[in-house]
Amino acid sequence: MNNADDERSILVVAHAHRDDTVIAAERVVSALRASGARPVIAPDDRDALVAVRPSFADVAVLGRDIAVTEIELAIVLGGDGTILRAAELVRDGTAPVLGINMGHVGFLAEIERDDMDDAVRRVIERDYGVEERLALQVRVKDTVDSVIYETWALNEATVEKASRERMLEVVIEVDGRPLSTFGCDGVVISTPTGSTAYNFSAGGPVIWPTVQAISVVPLSAHALFAKPLVVGPEHAVAIEVLEHTNGTGILWCDGRRSHDLPPGARVVVRRSDRPVRLARLHPAQFTDRLVRKFRLPVEGWRGPAAITGTLPTQASAELSL
Repeated sequence: MNNADDERSILVVAHAHRDDTVIAAERVVSALRASGARPVIAPDDRDALVAVRPSFADVAVLGRDIAVTEIELAIVLGGDGTILRAAELVRDGTAPVLGINMGHVGFLAEIERDDMDDAVRRVIERDYGVEERLALQVRVKDTVDSVIYETWALNEATVEKASRERMLEVVIEVDGRPLSTFGCDGVVISTPTGSTAYNFSAGGPVIWPTVQAISVVPLSAHALFAKPLVVGPEHAVAIEVLEHTNGTGILWCDGRRSHDLPPGARVVVRRSDRPVRLARLHPAQFTDRLVRKFRLPVEGWRGPAAITGTLPTQASAELSL
C-alpha cells in the first residue's frame, strides 16, 4: 500500500445505479485531483463505476492501494443508506464522513447536491468541523454465554422474528436484570442518530444528537408494559430469545449486517467506545434539520427569529426562553 505522507487521500463513496451520482462522482474526483489530493474509491464501487465510466479505472482503490488508516475524510454521494455504508468502510480508521444528499430525505447528509462544489472546496481547505455520534457495540451470546458474533451499529440494532407467521418470545434485560417478557415482532435498540430512522417508524422517541442515550422500542408487543424506553449510555441492554419460543429470530444492524438468532440466543447492546465521526459544514440546530427533512409545519410561530429574521445561536436561544 502507498504510505506517502505528502498526498492527502479522500475516499469518494458513490454507486453507479444513478447517472447523476456517477456524474457527481466524476466532478468530485476531478476537483480533488486538481487540488493535489488523491481520490480513493472502494473496490465494489470501482468495479461498478468503471463499467459505466472507464475514467474511474485509474482511481486508487481502498484496501489495495490505500489503507483505511490513511483516509483523511470520506465524501459520500447518496442517501442515508450510502452514508451508513461509508461509515462501515472507514470504521477501522479515523476519517469523518461528509454526506452529500443525492436521494430524498437524506437525514444524515450534511448538504444537498446543489452545494456539492462548495462542499468539496471546503474539504480541500479543511474548512469543516467534526461531530462524534454515539455508536453501539453489539454482541450475540449463546446459551453458555459465549460470544458467537460481534458487530456495531450507528443507527440501530434490531432483533426481529425470522418468519412472518411466528412470534418471538423475548426478555428485555437492563444491566443484567430482567425487565419484562412478552411476545412481539421484534425490538429496536437505537442511538440518537437512529432515532429518526427505524426507531421513529416504530413509534420511538426522537432524541437530539447531543443527548447520550439508547432507545429500546418493542415492535407489535403483546404486553401491557411494552412501551419505548430510554436508558443512559452507561447501561447495557440485552434481548434474549426465549428457548421455548416457537420462532427463530434474526439480528439486523443498520439494515446491513445480520446474524441468525436461535432460541436461547442473547443480544447484548451497549455504547461502543468508538463513536462515528461526521463532518459538518454548517452548525445548524437539530430543530431546523427536523423541520427541513420532515417538512414540518411551523406557520404561525412568533418566536424571536420570526420577529428579527435572524436565526439564533444555541446560547441566544436559551436566553430567549
